[in-house]
Amino acid sequence: MSIVNYQLSIKIMAQKPSIPKGTRDFSPLETARRSYIFDTIAEVFRNYGFASIETPSMENLSTLMGKYGEEGDKLLFKILNSGDFGSGLNDEEVRQAHRICEKGLRYDLTVPFARYVVQHQNEITFPFKRYQIQPVWRADRPQKGRYREFYQCDVDIIGSRSLMNEVELISIVERVFGKLGINVTLKLNNRKVLYGIAEVMGHADKMIDITVAIDKLEKIGLDNVKAELAERGIDAEAVAKLEPILSLSGTTTEKLAQLETILAASETGLKGVEELRTVFSAVEALGIELEVELDLSLARGLNYYTGAIFEVKAKEFAIGSICGGGRYDNLTGIFGMPDVSGVGISFGADRIYDVMVGLELFPADVTCLTKVLFINLGEAEGLASLRCAKALRDAGISTEVYPDSAKMKKQMEYANRRQIPYVVIIGSNELAEGKATVKNMTNGEQVCVPFEEIASVIK
Repeated sequence: MSIVNYQLSIKIMAQKPSIPKGTRDFSPLETARRSYIFDTIAEVFRNYGFASIETPSMENLSTLMGKYGEEGDKLLFKILNSGDFGSGLNDEEVRQAHRICEKGLRYDLTVPFARYVVQHQNEITFPFKRYQIQPVWRADRPQKGRYREFYQCDVDIIGSRSLMNEVELISIVERVFGKLGINVTLKLNNRKVLYGIAEVMGHADKMIDITVAIDKLEKIGLDNVKAELAERGIDAEAVAKLEPILSLSGTTTEKLAQLETILAASETGLKGVEELRTVFSAVEALGIELEVELDLSLARGLNYYTGAIFEVKAKEFAIGSICGGGRYDNLTGIFGMPDVSGVGISFGADRIYDVMVGLELFPADVTCLTKVLFINLGEAEGLASLRCAKALRDAGISTEVYPDSAKMKKQMEYANRRQIPYVVIIGSNELAEGKATVKNMTNGEQVCVPFEEIASVIK
């Protein structure tokens, strides 16, 4: 190896380690907090009768492509073929072959779920209620609140067209965010209404273009939405019909009545209005206290939605939507199982985490990973500490024994840095008496008790 190549290899080896943009490492504290979110959400899902499944991180591209719209397809992470794919080919052919992609990382959990339902339809009892908590990947531009790798917590009901399911999902949203302590607003719309609006505008064939544009209303403003619609071939006369619809005022009941008049010529649009009216009436009848708001600009760009669409935002923290979903009537049809309707909603765990950190909503005990630290003062004392630690762990108390017989100051500093609330000291005198000194690190109080009473003192 030449000296230049050697120096280059050393430089490469010495490069500062990093991770891809849009991804994150999680510390023990962060992992504990994230587990709290996952456990809280999963507990609510199970409480409503949903069962958990998991699907592979990668899916065949044929499963993923064409399900998320043109913009969504561009954000798919594609996986190069590798391994034995190039067996028997020359070097150039191998290079060409490796450019071929047949698989991709999942973009969301809903399309893989539809694939799962079709593939396992003979094993499933319908309506099928499932929840799924796993990571997804999107080749998006990383920015605040937007990551390339993030977790979704999905809950779906498939095999039923009943609007009771939409109401149940709204109830789940209320319960999840109530338990997490986040004040939220749920925005509700219906894709049938959006189709009716496109019909009234005279551009039913451009519904996707219209919905993609108006979905950006909150981000870019009405003037920019108009400009984008013009770029997409929507004439000025049609755009003029859209503006008053997006500016409807009054109560939800009044808005729906106005919308019913505007969409009188659209059978599909009127059906959407009726579905919205049914859901809002049920929410009121059940006494759901969650703020549910009709938002006619809400479109959710995913092509597979056909009915109700949801989006949830935190009231007290500036970030994008932290939860969203909707009704899809024929997502399984693309996999050979037509006319199976489903509805679901997805909680964005990473954004929920950011909200809870920003608003300091995590309970104090979530940040306390270890409750008790035994100070190690020697071989005999350390062995006694191990015995006592076993008893505390049997009692359900998270406990550590400092592994080295180091200076007391160093061990106490370790406890402070780890924010461990209790320290137990077994010195030679305590060992002779069968006792231990238990110190409360929060207020400095300490008490000497028999070994068998340590757990009760801690509790």
